[in-house]
Formats: sequence, structure tokens, C-alpha cells
Amino acid sequence: MGMTMTQKILADHAGLDRVEGGELIMAKLDMVLGNDVTTPVAVKEFEKIGVDKVFDKKKIAIVPDHFVPNKDIKSAEQVRLIREFAHKMDIENFFEVGEMGIEHALLPEKGLVLPGDVVIGADSHTCTYGALGAFSTGVGSTDMAAAMATGEAWFKVPSAIKFVLKGRFGPWVSGKDLILHIIGMIGVDGALYQSMEYTGEGVASLEMADRFTIANMAIEAGAKNGIFGVDDKTLAYVKDRAKRAFKIYEADSDAEYERTIEIDLSKIPLTVAYPHLPENTRPADQAKDVEIHQVVIGSCTNGWIEDLRVAAKVLKGKKVNKKVRTIIFPATQAIYLQAMREGLLEIFVEAGCAVSTPTCGPCLGGHMGILAKGERAVATTNRNFVGRMGHPESEVYLASPAVAAASAITGRISTPWEVC
Repeated sequence: MGMTMTQKILADHAGLDRVEGGELIMAKLDMVLGNDVTTPVAVKEFEKIGVDKVFDKKKIAIVPDHFVPNKDIKSAEQVRLIREFAHKMDIENFFEVGEMGIEHALLPEKGLVLPGDVVIGADSHTCTYGALGAFSTGVGSTDMAAAMATGEAWFKVPSAIKFVLKGRFGPWVSGKDLILHIIGMIGVDGALYQSMEYTGEGVASLEMADRFTIANMAIEAGAKNGIFGVDDKTLAYVKDRAKRAFKIYEADSDAEYERTIEIDLSKIPLTVAYPHLPENTRPADQAKDVEIHQVVIGSCTNGWIEDLRVAAKVLKGKKVNKKVRTIIFPATQAIYLQAMREGLLEIFVEAGCAVSTPTCGPCLGGHMGILAKGERAVATTNRNFVGRMGHPESEVYLASPAVAAASAITGRISTPWEVC
């Protein structure tokens, strides 16, 4: 029996001819990631190990992005701790305010993660890099500490679910709608510790932004990782970014999957996830009576330039509802600059939106967009748990940039067809 794409990557990095689902292995790492919330703990654990240097100063990335620009004294102290550690260890990929971005958009943009890599990060949405044909997954801070010291990590090899995509999206529909639809179909534990492998002729129609979004939210289905095969679009994305060689892996034709799910992309509707789980989904046109108070467009899930273009297309020449606060977060400084050059920021500001430097702040209820008691938000972020963006009695509805932008105009959950 053959191996899945993820299994072949892990086998190679473990120096083995083959691996099977459930097998425990030790694999070499191509990148270790941490942020301003998780790295301080990792640094303290690293110091307990007793080593005086990291395994490879080029293979560690530290990105302060959750509470930056620093919102208070505690967050400033956390960043100071990891800044001093990065400088002491001569870590090359430490990104300060002004050059930083949301970590899971920044690393692909910088060419720090590439096809065939094995990447761990002390953040659950590290699975984003599966869009590039890499195996990437989230770990705890202690695992990050051990990885910084050794360059290796233990894994239980995941089995896989094969998603065969056919056709192409209808107007306004995007990768966010697809992954919400999938999570609604299989549940938040429907892929528990499994690899979500996407294949089929429909993949070719997905833009890289779609793939990043879909891979990003694999964890919301309980998956170990999400992964796409490498094609012309992947290679076009990494062509001018890659500064080292990479290897392309393909699943064997006789690979074993736990199950296979076929999806016709043309039948995916604009989709909204109701509070308080990403699986609580329904078509957006069935949610029109929900009044909202805030819209957030951005995050590691939907802060790509393609997402901003869609939002600008909906908002151009219009005004956001006076009862709705609309906040837009480009995922990186480069995306911010590109949006500026294309005139997107002008469209947002003229529509009455606030445009922010890249930050994870509002997504996790950290800062810059906290919800008060009883308030509702439509967000292009990835989680809508109780209290996720503020008060425990607030509500978060997950949606695509198209739905979020339309909702900002009407003051209730809406589709772009209502305003365009």
C-alpha cells in the first residue's frame, strides 16, 4: 500500500523508506515558528535545557504579531524578552513592528516555508503552509523549545481524508466558503488528528489565497494538517521567493485514506458560521435578519491581497452603516503596500473603514476591536468560540470578505448581490 502526500514528506524527513498512520517517528525540521504569546514560554523552557545556541539560526522564525503594536506593559515585556533572545541567538528571522506581518502570511511571503518542508509552530494555525505542499502543524511552547535546541520533533503519523474537488466556484464564492462548508459537513472533530488532503481537477481553479485559507482552518476540523499538491500556481508563488532548493512530493496512486469526499465547487454557497463553533454553518442568504455592530476583514485566514480586492470591489463608492464599526487588517506590510498602490486603502477609508497595520489583535480578542456585551461581529477570522473577540456574551459570525464587506454596508449579515 502506498503513502499519502503527508506520509511521504514525513518519511523522508525521518530518514525512513515508508511510514504508516499511527506510527511514532522523529523528523528533522525545516522551520520552527513562534510568536509573542507562545515564544516567551518557549524561551524559558529552552534555557532549562542548558544549551547555549539554537540548532540553526536560519531555521527559526519569531514573529511578534498577536499584541502588536504593544497594547500594554505586559505585552511590551513579552516582546522585549523574545527580542533579547533573538538577538542573543543571532536568529535571522525575527520581525519587528514595521517589517512584521501576521506570521502565517509573512513566512510564505518571505520564502521561509516551501514545498516539501516540515514545519512546526507554536500556534495552532501553522497548518496554513499546507497550501504550498508542505507538512506544517501547530505545537506547544515546550515542543518549540525542544525543536529550537535539536532541530527535530516527534510526530504520530496521521492518516488522511481525501477531498476530491471538481468544477469551480460561482460568483463571489471563495476558499473561505468552501472550508466553512466542509467543517459544517464533517464537524469540528471530523478530521481529528488526520491530514486533510485536497486533490482533483477543481484545485487548479483555486487561487493561492483560497488554498492558504483552506489549509489554515484545517485545525478547526480537528485535523493535524491540511495539504495541497504542488502545481503551476504554487510554483509561480514560490518562484521569486525561494532562496533554497525544495522538493515536491505526490501521494501514491494506491495511498490509503480513511475516507474520500467529493465536492462540486459550483454548488458551494456563500457560507456563514454562526456562534459559537465553526461547524455551525448555513448559507449566507439564510442569515439576513442578524444585525451586527462590527466587521473585521483580515487575519491569517483572509488578509491576503486577493481578499482585500474582493472587499474593495464590494465597498467601492459606498458607505459602511453608521451603526457598524469596520476594521481592515492587511496580513503583512507588503500586502498593505500593495493595497495602497492599487488604491484599495483609499476605497476603504472613503467608505468609512479603519485600516490597521498588520496584527492578530481583534481575532483573539486581544486588542483593536474588542466586542462589548451583546455585540455581534461578522469576521473573516477563523474562530468564533464563546468570548473569542471580547465579552463572553458577544457573538462572532465567520464569513468571507465578500459577505463581510456587504454586511458592513447594510448593518446585517448580507450577500454582495444585495449591495452590488
